Amino acid sequence: MATLQQRDELHKTIWSMADELRGAVGGWEFKAYVLGTLFYRFISENLTDYINKLQKDAGVDGFDYAELSDEEAESARQQMVEEKGFFILPSQLFQNVCKTCTDDDNLNMTLSKIFTAIEGSAMGTESEDDMKGLFSDFNVDSTQLGGDVKTRNKLISKVLLKVRDMDLGDDFQDNKIDAFGDAYEFLMTMYASNAGKSGGEFFTPQEVSELLARLTAADGHTIRSVYDPACGSGSLLLKFSKTIGKENPALKYYGQEINPTTYNLCRINMFLHNINYDNFSSLSMPS
Repeated sequence: MATLQQRDELHKTIWSMADELRGAVGGWEFKAYVLGTLFYRFISENLTDYINKLQKDAGVDGFDYAELSDEEAESARQQMVEEKGFFILPSQLFQNVCKTCTDDDNLNMTLSKIFTAIEGSAMGTESEDDMKGLFSDFNVDSTQLGGDVKTRNKLISKVLLKVRDMDLGDDFQDNKIDAFGDAYEFLMTMYASNAGKSGGEFFTPQEVSELLARLTAADGHTIRSVYDPACGSGSLLLKFSKTIGKENPALKYYGQEINPTTYNLCRINMFLHNINYDNFSSLSMPS
């Protein structure tokens, strides 16, 4: 899918979700649900594709991790935590939760337990700090979603299904756009004018980020690390990944961000692009 088509698809879906939640969740808070759901989808697909590829390379045809039982999948937990930094059971995958979300009277509890389990899968490992709090802004029990559980679950299920139906290509990490960063920038643009709700935040347009990365790429083979003191959602770091990082897979990425929510978004974004805990370090407050 071409770049403009991907962006158009992304923006139309975000507008559609915003319309579904109109009158329930304020625009600035809505951002957390959109990006949190995008992350949940992508991290599920990322792990599924990774395991399926391992099985295919091992000569196992037609294998689909999403179709395994949780008991069968447990044998992969340790390896996945070591290699990916997290683990998700098949029943907890976004694509499987979406199959029953409209009929799940306890969807809020289902998601809460899943998010806790995903973050908890890294507990006691090197990736613990990198996974901690990644879903903290996705409040499944917010009264802004509705006055009762049934109403809240109905809205959450609509968001899940709309994100599920987004067409962002077969392999999101190879997309020509930074889908996650683009969604963040689009949401910033939509709501930054709401009575100072932007909190003084500014983002670097992706075109500027790409120019900076390309100007540096001439000496890419000599660069060992990239640092952004105001990393936002990580757009600039990802542009370096797609230029210098291609010839230097050991490149280290460092980012600082004063806004806790945006700090989480950056960590999520790096995970989505296979820049895992062992190649990326971040600080929530500038030192």
